[in-house]
Amino acid sequence: MRLTRVPVTALAPEMELPAPEARHLSVMRLAPGDPVLVFDGRGREARAEVVHLEALRAVLRLVEEVSGTPETPQPVTLAAALLKGDKLSDVVRAATELGVARIQLLVTAHADVRDIGTQKLVRLNRIAQEASKQSRRSVTPPVLEPVALSALRWEGQLYVAQPGAAARLTDHLHWESPVTLLTGPEGGLSAAEVERLAGQGACPVQLGPRILRAETAPLALLGALVATGV
Repeated sequence: MRLTRVPVTALAPEMELPAPEARHLSVMRLAPGDPVLVFDGRGREARAEVVHLEALRAVLRLVEEVSGTPETPQPVTLAAALLKGDKLSDVVRAATELGVARIQLLVTAHADVRDIGTQKLVRLNRIAQEASKQSRRSVTPPVLEPVALSALRWEGQLYVAQPGAAARLTDHLHWESPVTLLTGPEGGLSAAEVERLAGQGACPVQLGPRILRAETAPLALLGALVATGV
């Protein structure tokens, strides 16, 4: 039987859930004594059981910690330009399922969107948490507030999706250091932006012969990474 998975702030002998999660357990018709799986979003997961359940309040008791789903050998960051409408929601959801460790939003020269409000950032983080729950990850990647591309800092390898680039991700990717994957906005990255990143050690890579939509490119890049078998 597949157990219901529940996000918690931290593993503790006794854990009280927020109202939305309590409501979810009520909808699932769980009752005191029923087992669940809990995860803290930072890699720890445990078996627990329901101690108390009301429509808006639930208390769980820790039973035993278990091994979470394996993560990539090195952390993977998705650095994605701000996009119009609700496209970032789909990017965050899929990137979480594909194993990123964090998502850094970027403001770029050709971006139509220059900022997002606090509520939208909260919503994107909630989407990441739901995607972690659905994909059975014990890690929830944080979605970080936007920074200017010029202010982006990374550790290890940086691969930039760029149409016409000669290299492919799999030509250079290794797992000896952290990985950052960077994708641009609807209008693409400017030549100056790509040149500056390359001058700082980034590697521009192609995603095949077609021009991809801005919301498709991050997933194609992550798909190439996942295809390496990690």
